[in-house]
Formats: sequence, C-alpha cells, structure tokens
Amino acid sequence: MNEKEWLAARFETDRPRLRSVAYRVLGSMAEADDAVQEAWLRVTRSDASEVENMSGWLTTIVARVSLNMLQSRKSRREDLVDAPETDHADHRETESADPEQEALLAESVGAAMFLILDTLTPAERLAFVLHDMFTVPFEEIAPIVDRTPAAARQLASRARRRFQRQGVRPEDVEAAAKTPPTPPAPEETADTEGSQVGKADFVHAFLTASREGDFEALLSILAPDIVVRADQAAVRMGMATGIGLATGAGLTEEMRGADAVTRAFSKLSWAPVPALIDGSAGLAYVRDGVPHAVFRFDIAEGVITNIDIRADLTGLDIVILN
Repeated sequence: MNEKEWLAARFETDRPRLRSVAYRVLGSMAEADDAVQEAWLRVTRSDASEVENMSGWLTTIVARVSLNMLQSRKSRREDLVDAPETDHADHRETESADPEQEALLAESVGAAMFLILDTLTPAERLAFVLHDMFTVPFEEIAPIVDRTPAAARQLASRARRRFQRQGVRPEDVEAAAKTPPTPPAPEETADTEGSQVGKADFVHAFLTASREGDFEALLSILAPDIVVRADQAAVRMGMATGIGLATGAGLTEEMRGADAVTRAFSKLSWAPVPALIDGSAGLAYVRDGVPHAVFRFDIAEGVITNIDIRADLTGLDIVILN
C-alpha cells in the first residue's frame, strides 16, 4: 500500500467522526457531506508525512471547512449578523426542508438543542461543538477560530451558559455527540412537519419572508386555505403585534386564505423572536424582555395551515431563544 492509499484508508476510518463534527456545526447532512469532501481534497493537497495525531489533524481540517461554510452561509443574509467577536446571536438560514435531514436533527440533537445551537455565533458554535461534544482541547480549537485558547474557552463557555439557561443538561449534549448521523433507509419516510426541527424551519422561513417583504416566498409556504386566529387579548393589542401594518387594517379574530394572510404579513416592521411555546417552535412578540404575544404554527404537507396568535399567555410555557 503506497502513501496515498494509506491516507485514503485512514481518512475513511475517520469519516464517520468527521461527518458527525461537520453535521453538528452545520446542521445539514448535505453540507456536512460537502465539508467532508472538501476536507479530503485539502488532505490530498497537503503533506501528511509529519502529522503525529492524524485524527486531530483531520478534525481540524473539517472544522475549518465547516466554519468557513457556516460563516459564508450566514453572511449571505442581510438580516443576520455574522460577527464571531461579538455576543450577538444569529439565526439559522432558511433552507429547503430535507425530510431525512430534519428527521436526523430531531433524533440526534433534539428540537430545543438544535434551536439553541442556531442562536450561537459561528465561532461559539464551533468551539462548543468541538469541545463539549467531541472533547477537542481548546489549544487545538484556538487557531481554528483565530483566538487564543483562553478566548476559545470563553466562546464555549458563553454557548454553554445559553444551553444551561434553557435547561439543557450536559448529559444531553454528550448523548447528541454520540448519536451517529446515519441516514435512514431509503424506504423510510420522515414526518418533518411533525418534528420541532422541521417546524422551526417553516417558522423561520415565515419570519424572514415577512420581514423582507418577499411576497412570493411567503405565499409559497402558506396553505391556500390557511387560517389565522387571534384571541381577544391579541385583538385588543392590535397594532402592537405588528399585524395589519401592511394593509392598514387592525388585527381581527380570524383571517382566511393565503392571499389575505400574505398581504397582512408582508413588509412588516416587526421583531418577534424564535421561541419554544409549550415545547413547540414558534414566535414571541417581546417588549422589554417580556413576552406579550405568541404565534403558534401548524404545519401539514409542506405548508403552514394555521397560525394561532395569543396574547393571553396564561398557562403557556414560553422559552425565548434570542
């Protein structure tokens, strides 16, 4: 076996771990595979003869590629801030729902953990994933995120505090890292609309299209016969929730049809934030750190079928993810 063949065999041995690292950083099976493939191309162009810790070296390469992809992905969105040196939170880019990918995310990370990961900056996410999920030392993480080991430790610590505030236990993080990202068999299907990760994608797509005034994008994710209902407390709040700003009409108890809903929600200057409402992905209208209204979504057959707006928050368990 020549050196190239040995290196290829060694890479294949580490591929499951490398794929897991990329998957946790990027949250996308397709992108994880792209990152691993790009890492292999970089490996073939490098001199590995002096490498003492092959697994560590390969992990570093995949981590660098994944970080670049994550930063590039977020920089393409004008409404996201990609600034690793700050503490501002990002939100996940809206992507086309991949049933296998969403099912895997729901199973291996869990809805709450996945949503929290998406509130981290790229550098925080990478530092947390590498250290807390894959026990990579901060001395090795530091050059990847262009920080000192102490600064890399702070990145992971900030991420860890966010998880702790949301009640995610260290053992949950360990379990997520140990779950291999193996795609389901081709004959298996995933009910992405039923998973909270899949729902989070639809909620984020709705919020993004609404903010950007993308009429077609908003229309495409709404069922033709969608129904928006608001309780009396929300109706009394009226303009405070942001509903009706595009049409000049106030919020009513019921609104029907994709066209009417799209006109009402398009080009709004509102700022709800992602939230878990009774454990389900949704949005919350927050003022001075206090939720005043929530938006709950029903998803079926790849579209939003119902939106429930409530300002009477009695009995609701609301976790703000921003």
